[in-house]
Amino acid sequence: MPSRLAAAVTAGAAALTRLRGGRRLLHPAGRSFAAEVMIWGTPGPPTGVPLLDAPGRYRATARLSKGVPTPGNWPDVLGLAVRLHRAEGCPFDLLVSSAGAAPVLRNLPLPRRRFTGTYSTIMSYRVGARRLWLAALADPDSVDLGRSLGEVAAAARAADAPRLVLAVASAVGPWRPFGQVAIGDQLDVRTDAALAFDPVGNLPPGLRVAGPLAWLREQTYAGSRRARGASTGC
Repeated sequence: MPSRLAAAVTAGAAALTRLRGGRRLLHPAGRSFAAEVMIWGTPGPPTGVPLLDAPGRYRATARLSKGVPTPGNWPDVLGLAVRLHRAEGCPFDLLVSSAGAAPVLRNLPLPRRRFTGTYSTIMSYRVGARRLWLAALADPDSVDLGRSLGEVAAAARAADAPRLVLAVASAVGPWRPFGQVAIGDQLDVRTDAALAFDPVGNLPPGLRVAGPLAWLREQTYAGSRRARGASTGC
């Protein structure tokens, strides 16, 4: 994309963020938590992304949010952001939105009431010549996350930490679980406000975003971060 267009989109996102009083342009209402990501490894054929294919345990930060946001427990496009902290290099920022589990629906953000459910990256990634999607799925054995951000915070205080299953799929294939994210203690308001995720730049080796939506997302997030004076953690 031409650099002038990118600059214009970034500047527009920054201006909108300032009009919102420096609040996030996207998913402004949310709760952030300390978290842990456990990678079991990809079942079946490997994806070609070492971080997804090899077992490991990582310190993480998670944020559950409402997109618009709508009042209380009204339907909204819900969001989950997971920052996986790696020992070397930039973190891995995984951002997923409420969506359907079926192949035809995993590309579409779908409003819903409950925070427990399917979250998809919506946009695809490329690994070599192949496309794949990542998701966070409901764990049937986990504490329910509820219908509001207050209920999410209460669930995080339960003795058994809420969990979501991490999964990968092709455009038409089934979800293949490869790990989980466990949500821990809630972070304070100042820490939440300072968090800034980068779903385009903060990726592990072997994984890259694909398509025009990725470009638009990159400029929008960059403009919002600039207006907030926030860092991507890299």
